[in-house]
Amino acid sequence: MANPQRGEVVLEAGGERHVLCLTLGALAEIEALTGAGDMSEIGPKLTSLSASGMLDLLSILLRAGGSAADARALSITPAEAARAIARTFEAAAQ
Repeated sequence: MANPQRGEVVLEAGGERHVLCLTLGALAEIEALTGAGDMSEIGPKLTSLSASGMLDLLSILLRAGGSAADARALSITPAEAARAIARTFEAAAQ
């Protein structure tokens, strides 16, 4: 079960529920993934992620949510992945 006060969101994929979360550790991993010099550079860099980069980002958010799932093994569309990522960032901003 997701904890909205922690900024967690649920991704349903392949008949399973996975929790995603944007933590400080996840932000550090995302900075490294995107080559961002600081957090203010993350947003613009996310708009040009490759499919592989999107899967890496989703895996980071899954790990931060406590899941051992690899995004590459999930049966989701690119649009579903993008929506889950966006919802996670939005939940963290609440």
